[in-house]
Amino acid sequence: MAPTILVVGATGNTGPGVVRTLSGLLGASKTFSSHKILALTRSSSGAVAQQLAALPNVEVAELNWVDITADWLRQHNVVRVFIAPHNQPNQFAEESTFHLAALNAGVEYVVRISTTAANVRPDCAAYYPRSHWAIEQLLSSPEFERLQWTSLQANVFSSFYLAPAVELVKEFRKTGKQGPLRLIASENAPVGIIDASEVGIFAAHLLVEDDVSPHNKGKYVLNGPEDITGRQILAMVEQEIGTKIGDVRFKDQSFLEYMVAQSRETKSIILSIRHAAETAWDGKCSASTTSKEVLRLAAPKIAPAEVFRTMLEE
Repeated sequence: MAPTILVVGATGNTGPGVVRTLSGLLGASKTFSSHKILALTRSSSGAVAQQLAALPNVEVAELNWVDITADWLRQHNVVRVFIAPHNQPNQFAEESTFHLAALNAGVEYVVRISTTAANVRPDCAAYYPRSHWAIEQLLSSPEFERLQWTSLQANVFSSFYLAPAVELVKEFRKTGKQGPLRLIASENAPVGIIDASEVGIFAAHLLVEDDVSPHNKGKYVLNGPEDITGRQILAMVEQEIGTKIGDVRFKDQSFLEYMVAQSRETKSIILSIRHAAETAWDGKCSASTTSKEVLRLAAPKIAPAEVFRTMLEE
């Protein structure tokens, strides 16, 4: 069986960028030209999965990654892995089990998605960055020395950050009416939001590095090419609809009420997500924090205004 690069979460936020970029890179690589890409999804019949399946060197498989074992990884000759784990409260239990399977299967290298760098610490008040911190500590332990890895501490995704602005514009176009503009952004703090596809592109470049040892145990900070503030998002909306917004709510996190209502998890744990944005509001998540390795291998290029226009056309 051909050596395999496994992409976990192939149809999620970052996964399509990984698969599409890898497919092109493998064809141009002497080292990896004989490798195949195994793209995991929970629905192989979806439109994105079908598009990925049509790419060169790509096989799409329907499987929940939390059920992957060391035997399964060996059977599929998996040598390198990309994984975008979920951020539910049981993340550590499930992701650490996956990495243990990778270690025992002899996987060479794992690239994983983390979260905003300023939050990845043991004392973060939001629950999920602590899980990412704990995973990075586990992977850094002597027991995991044989498994090389890189953690991508990506800033907030542009699609999430801009979604309320896009929704208001679309609703205004339909009805001529405007509700409140609810932005998680603060009015003035610059934040280097990043398009999810560009996180995937960078991950793909790491996965085809001949020598990954310089990236082993790397914790790379990824931001978009330029910062944006809440006031700038407001200006984009007003320009698009041709009138002033009457009700603007910066630092709005009312979406958490819906998350709590939909979740079976402990309410206080889910509500702790409200603390995740505080580092951004404090100016700690600007584009200036991007790691030099990111700029060298695959510097992000998609500016917030471009994402905004693309989302309006969808």
